[in-house]
Amino acid sequence: EGLWMSCAMQSTGQIQCKVYDSLLKLESSLQATRALMVAAILLGLVAVFVAVTGMKCMKCMEDDQVKKMRMAVFGGVIFIIAGLAALVATSWYGNRVARAFYDPFTPVNTRFEFGSALFIGWAAASLAILGGAFLCCSCPRRETSYPPTRGYPKNAPSTGKDYV
Repeated sequence: EGLWMSCAMQSTGQIQCKVYDSLLKLESSLQATRALMVAAILLGLVAVFVAVTGMKCMKCMEDDQVKKMRMAVFGGVIFIIAGLAALVATSWYGNRVARAFYDPFTPVNTRFEFGSALFIGWAAASLAILGGAFLCCSCPRRETSYPPTRGYPKNAPSTGKDYV
């Protein structure tokens, strides 16, 4: 059973999937999980476009490097928000599966276990948060109060009489 359809495996090994009949018949937690996943996907797409605008290799906003770097940081923040939305959705659904599995009133033949979609969702959320954190680390640094670095003084050509 997933967010979008319910599947059943037959004893012959065939899997039959059926899309949920009505959106209004679904539990509120399932509807909220769907909404979070859709929001995470849309936020991820927006984050890609914003972060690409802030890349150094792009010609867009080439004249102001500080604004360009801020766009990359803003894209990273959106990635983190998208990753958190996906993480909440997958964890919420995983909690639902675990509670139903350990519920003594759930029939044995209708108990569900964690599927590959949950693990993919957790990995995708983790990667989105990690990528957003990396983009946020590219924040432009403020000017330091240190004096500017000076090179070594250039030596005058030796006349040959400079012995010690």
